[in-house]
Amino acid sequence: MKTFVNLLSAFRICVAFLIIPTLMMQWYWVSLVLFILGAVSDWLDGFLARKFNCCTKLGGVLDHIGDKLLVVNTFIMLALMMRFWFIIIPVILMIARELYISGLREFLGTQKIEMPVPKNRFSMGKIKTTLQMVTIIAFLSLFAISSVVTPDTISANTLIVMNILSQMGIIFIWFALVASLWSATQYTFTFLEKIKKIKK
Repeated sequence: MKTFVNLLSAFRICVAFLIIPTLMMQWYWVSLVLFILGAVSDWLDGFLARKFNCCTKLGGVLDHIGDKLLVVNTFIMLALMMRFWFIIIPVILMIARELYISGLREFLGTQKIEMPVPKNRFSMGKIKTTLQMVTIIAFLSLFAISSVVTPDTISANTLIVMNILSQMGIIFIWFALVASLWSATQYTFTFLEKIKKIKK
């Protein structure tokens, strides 16, 4: 089971890189399916690891890398494609957050101190990841639908759905930013507590 769980994380890493060329080729439905599969694998490997108590250090590293690459790679591509300030700004800040937290972890690693991801099911970090994935699915769905309709064939209902997806993506990306910054604040306090132990 440990091998299968690690393979799920490895699969997510592969998906993170496959999404880039599919978006460049405007294969939006393929991108959407790939991302959903990646998101499902994220939930599944966590569920299986907890249920069968098969958490490993390698699995934790692969899971962390897979999550970050899947979200960051897709967000960068969407920001390049959409080029709106209200998309680009939260994407930049969320990527900066990931680099910031990685820097804190790397420093503590030099001191042989771990800063693990909170295991609470409803931790702010997990809420952040969920909001990010919902945002991306909304935008990818919008692109996918747009790729198969034309001004002559589009219906009123389709326009409504596309408008809902657009608004949902914009709203959720800012919610995700708030959760991301909140989570970064929590990590900062944890980091400062651990720094105190080093000084002692």
